[in-house]
Amino acid sequence: MEWERMKERLEAVLHAPMKIGLLPEAQWNRIIEEFQEHNGTKQSVRSVESDGDVLFYINKESSEIRVLRIAATGLSATERGLVELMLESKQAPEKKTKISYVSEDERKAHQLRDWLLDQMQKGFTHAELPDTLASQSSLYSSKIPLLLYGDYSQNQRVSYIELKKLLESFFESEVTLIPLLEKEWLILASESLLTSGAEEREGDEEESVEQILDAIGSGLYEMLANEWMGEYHLAIHYPMKPAKAMFSTILQLRETIMLGRSFHVGSFIHLPWELHLEKLLHMVQEHDKADFLEQVLRGTDYVLDAETVTTLEQFFALDCNVSETAKKLYIHRNTLLYRLDKFKQETGLDVRTFNHAVLVRLALLLYKVTKRK
Repeated sequence: MEWERMKERLEAVLHAPMKIGLLPEAQWNRIIEEFQEHNGTKQSVRSVESDGDVLFYINKESSEIRVLRIAATGLSATERGLVELMLESKQAPEKKTKISYVSEDERKAHQLRDWLLDQMQKGFTHAELPDTLASQSSLYSSKIPLLLYGDYSQNQRVSYIELKKLLESFFESEVTLIPLLEKEWLILASESLLTSGAEEREGDEEESVEQILDAIGSGLYEMLANEWMGEYHLAIHYPMKPAKAMFSTILQLRETIMLGRSFHVGSFIHLPWELHLEKLLHMVQEHDKADFLEQVLRGTDYVLDAETVTTLEQFFALDCNVSETAKKLYIHRNTLLYRLDKFKQETGLDVRTFNHAVLVRLALLLYKVTKRK
């Protein structure tokens, strides 16, 4: 009955019909394996598309998997992330009663967590922190938000105290750390990081906010890769005032990680300002994605081997600059031109022209999230 009530809440929020049903465990495992094989990953997933629907894992019952099913059509990335959050927050409510806090700081962090999960269960997309929670954790000033998602084994446990100590050592200042769902952490760092070291950079070309945030995220990722355990994903966003925008920012960060994992398998740092196109494409219906690929590639998918894909991705990333791309790929300029000419010969698409470059850029992104191999 509790899952039915959850379904009714979601239907009211999303204005879309849903169904709760059971799948044989073997069928569910096959769907997951196909998803992982298609995306070339072993990463765990919270939802998966199948036959035009999105299936959300709820729980396991004997040899069957209970899932929540909703039509993929019209379900945005944000809405999909919201459903995942609501279901996960419902899956382990009893765990919070078993937690013994090591410090007052950790107790406050879990109070924030409980409030956030409660908003998720209610299906809200925007909510402001109550003054009591905002004031006790000093969340009125602007902070840089980062979302950390550990893709490690369920059996591995991360200590709140140890992780926070590691983070404060890296940032050289106090941070707010909030454990969200299983393996998911929100980090709030001081906005002053954007200006620290500015004197040392004097005389150099001024960095944009995006470049500084990218550097902060990359530095944190490298540190955790060396000091922490397991594989994980990291998203960072523009500074915001947690008391007003923490809840909605978490949803945006989760959407960013979801898009990054879907479209850029193998990338672990995800930046929302670099995923505008991916966000738009995510909303395209599956049959329209397939139609687009069919019309653009015209059956020449076989040319998209690893070398060609890497070449094209670097070419687009460097604004179609032949010299810079050749340098980045450590190949001779003529070698790059040969590869581009060969691609043109096979597909009829010359990526050195603007219109064809746009078509191929879109096709590459969609190719990664369809079943075409």
